[in-house]
Amino acid sequence: PESWFVNLFNISFPSQILTMLSIPVKENDNIERCLKRFKKKFDRTKKMKELRSRREFVKPSLLNREARKKAVYKTAKSLTED
Repeated sequence: PESWFVNLFNISFPSQILTMLSIPVKENDNIERCLKRFKKKFDRTKKMKELRSRREFVKPSLLNREARKKAVYKTAKSLTED
């Protein structure tokens, strides 16, 4: 039933949305340690960063400006290290 809906409205879902985080939990594992592993794995996916960036629209000119500022900072830092 979902396939006709997807085809009808021409909706495409990225494969990243359909994947799910899974943490193997053994019988004697500590729950806090498992939660810590889950949080670390979740942080590596950078989903929260993406969600925060999508809260509001940022003009492309501002994105370009930030990228230029970051590049200038990186080059200045690399020149001072040498």
